[in-house]
Amino acid sequence: MMTRRSLFGGAVLGLGALLAARFSTQPKAYAAGTFEVEHTDAEWKKLLTSDQYDVLRREGTERPFSSPLNHEKRKGTFACAGCDLPLFDSDTKFDSGTGWPSFWAPIKGAVTEVSDSSFGMTRTAVNCHRCGGHLGHVFDDGPQPTGLRYCMNGVALTFKPAAA
Repeated sequence: MMTRRSLFGGAVLGLGALLAARFSTQPKAYAAGTFEVEHTDAEWKKLLTSDQYDVLRREGTERPFSSPLNHEKRKGTFACAGCDLPLFDSDTKFDSGTGWPSFWAPIKGAVTEVSDSSFGMTRTAVNCHRCGGHLGHVFDDGPQPTGLRYCMNGVALTFKPAAA
């Protein structure tokens, strides 16, 4: 017989399982042979800071307004912190007010987009084309000419100023 207590207990257990899966200490599995740049999990941990590893390899999210790249106004290129692939040109950067570096378009062929249904919603995750590192998400509330907002984790990016 189903009681409110058993129904509530089942819901709590289900929520606990979802949270455990999302915040598991297991690294995200990437398909072997899929990317131009690949490393073992141990190698990624040595190559990246703990924050970079959390975002790029485990699909974490940095705290909003914590990235110095939010205030970067110079001409240049934003590249992947995992493999140095140029991802966004500074001419496409804009202040979205969201707390993360935002761009209205990536460099052609630099990123891949995949469906992300974590946290009970469907979004489009953005990954580096070369190493598969998680960068952030893209939304359809950005400025023209694309109407898109590539909301990126600053810790997943590096900035290279244009040559003077």
